[in-house]
Amino acid sequence: MITQQFGRTGWEVPLLSFGAQRIVDEHNCTEEQGIQIVRAAIERGITYFDTAPSYSDGQSEYRLGLALTEGRRENVRIATKTHDRTRDGSLKLLEGSLKRLQTDHVDEWRLHNVVTLEELDAIFAKGGAIQALQEMQEQGVVKKLSISGHTNPQVLVEALRRFDFDSSLVALSALDHHIYSFAHEFLPLAREKGVAVIGMKVMALGKLAPWYEKALRYTLSLPISTTIVGMETMEQLEQNLSVAENFTPMEEWERLEFWKEILHLAVPETLPWKAETWGADQWYKRNA
Repeated sequence: MITQQFGRTGWEVPLLSFGAQRIVDEHNCTEEQGIQIVRAAIERGITYFDTAPSYSDGQSEYRLGLALTEGRRENVRIATKTHDRTRDGSLKLLEGSLKRLQTDHVDEWRLHNVVTLEELDAIFAKGGAIQALQEMQEQGVVKKLSISGHTNPQVLVEALRRFDFDSSLVALSALDHHIYSFAHEFLPLAREKGVAVIGMKVMALGKLAPWYEKALRYTLSLPISTTIVGMETMEQLEQNLSVAENFTPMEEWERLEFWKEILHLAVPETLPWKAETWGADQWYKRNA
């Protein structure tokens, strides 16, 4: 599989990476199956894994930790997250994450799903989560600092103006192109600053499944470092690897034709993460 530079970090990561949110009971994936899928992914060249303590109350982290025993941990990079906006709350979350992951450090610690400027203000306020990130990096408990966003690219643009994050995880499906586009509004600044960008929401919560190969090729073709895809079966892993291992960039005319095919899906019901409150019937409204 193709590997690419991870921003200015000096790391190299594979074109396709692993979203571990779905290796849980909630997605009908047993513990044994989850371990097998993660280990098979490593054998095929996937070395970057994304998880979070909020994914099924820590079950995602726990199972990823089990899968990375027997010497596998040293061969991969783990990114986990904090959804707490305070220093103390974030440190408590990280303590639990390290235990479940069975590791003494994580390669990236990510501010999870920052939606509004008010949240960003809280993160950077006295006693805010950014203090936890910096303290843990200074102690070597986390290696790189990151931020993620699904909703409003301008919030993450402001985040990059306030702080030199190493990476950012953002929604970059072909449908995300049509509303509050991270590809248009955020990606240019991230590249200018050397911030590694990780694509997510590739299948738009399954709505792009009928166009599976096109959807994955679209995001893989963007000028980003890697793309995470959630996988809960070995069949899905093989399907994703088939596209990534035989990857050919999507041409401009292909993108245009693809957008025409899926434009009717660019509605609030299909893109719930574009609402300030997930699942609301209106999209996020920018401040005037």
